[in-house]
Amino acid sequence: MYGGVKYTDKSGKEWTIYFPSPKAALPVLKKDGDVEWVTWGKRNEEPVEGSPSGGWARLDSINEGKWKRFHPKPVLLPVQSFMEKDHERKSHWIEVPQGEVVQGLLANFADQSRLYVVTTDTPDEYHWIHDRWPRLVKLTASQELK
Repeated sequence: MYGGVKYTDKSGKEWTIYFPSPKAALPVLKKDGDVEWVTWGKRNEEPVEGSPSGGWARLDSINEGKWKRFHPKPVLLPVQSFMEKDHERKSHWIEVPQGEVVQGLLANFADQSRLYVVTTDTPDEYHWIHDRWPRLVKLTASQELK
């Protein structure tokens, strides 16, 4: 499930980030158009008490209030592509359509924040890859990437 992303920063440097890395962080789009890097989820071996393991948050569980205790805040992740693994563990890189971004959830607990990718049902054309999919949202004019 959504094991990696590719992001190109303003200088043109391409970053490839994989969730299993203990140093995995994702770019969060700030109101001024810059990005802030936030730690991506929690790996099972990390000693962070009270935080959910994994790097994903189902949209339906957010809507049901299961994330409420983490004071969730929706954020936008301006990545250019993401990687999904199919049932045979083969990687597939998917381009994020122009004008769209991946939605994230910033969760707060103890004295830190962690980022979780919001997931929803997979579009029909990709259902053969995985049953969950990152939620893509359109940017408004005021959020356009600079």
